[in-house]
Amino acid sequence: MFGDFPVKDKIVVVTGGGSGIGLAAAQLATSKGAKTIIADLKLTPAAETFVNSTPTASILFQPCDVRNWADLQALIRVSLDQWGDVPDVYIAAAGVFDPEWSNFWDDTEENSYAAMEINANHPIKLTRIAMRELLRANKKGVVCCVSSLAGIAAAPAAPLYTAAKHAVWGFVKAMAPYEAMEGVKVTAVCPAAVRTPLFTDRPAAMEQYSLMEKALLDPADVAECMVQLIEAGEYGGGAVVEIWARGPEGRRVVPEWNIAPSPYFAAHTPEVVEKIFAPVKEKLARERGGGH
Repeated sequence: MFGDFPVKDKIVVVTGGGSGIGLAAAQLATSKGAKTIIADLKLTPAAETFVNSTPTASILFQPCDVRNWADLQALIRVSLDQWGDVPDVYIAAAGVFDPEWSNFWDDTEENSYAAMEINANHPIKLTRIAMRELLRANKKGVVCCVSSLAGIAAAPAAPLYTAAKHAVWGFVKAMAPYEAMEGVKVTAVCPAAVRTPLFTDRPAAMEQYSLMEKALLDPADVAECMVQLIEAGEYGGGAVVEIWARGPEGRRVVPEWNIAPSPYFAAHTPEVVEKIFAPVKEKLARERGGGH
């Protein structure tokens, strides 16, 4: 049995740790006695304050573009240089939600969707690095990825995001046996909309998805759920937890088969759905009959 895995005295690496869910996870892990690596393109002011106010023996910031696999691999070297060991816990929290520069409907990229690289390929690659390094060090470890409610249902106005988050969900389920086989537990959390810069810095997206009228999850709520997934032995490899509200009543462990609809979508009235689809319909109306 893998058993409980408290983060105290463990090395925890958090991609996307410069803001939002990742920052909340880094703060919680550090408060519980972990040594924490925040990996991100940059730090928000809140993250900068946190890093600067925390002893350097407990935390460090490592610039990281999660689309660059060399940057992900460099997190291992940083951990070895700083603390003489590879990380025990790998939290893949970096993500984007249909940015203008990478989404299905605007379709401006030439060779690949950066959003897929960030939301799907990065957690998969980080897990591969984690497994390899943990096995080389001959020790147990945990990976926790961020999927989404869109990873078990669908967000038709954001199909690229849906595809990426479904990929994470499927990947984590496929990794279930490796807890028993190799001592590496891979889990995921599927949150509803969270009060992070992905939404709060984009008023148009907030309006489109009627998020101004909804009680958004706090990043700390999601971080607490993730750390529980990491630490509690009751959650085995492949465990995926949906979270749509604060507290135990706002969570459920998502089964592999016959998934019941989430209570979160009960409030999606026809008016809300129409608002979600409005920008998509405008783009497609311009394309219809428009030639090349």
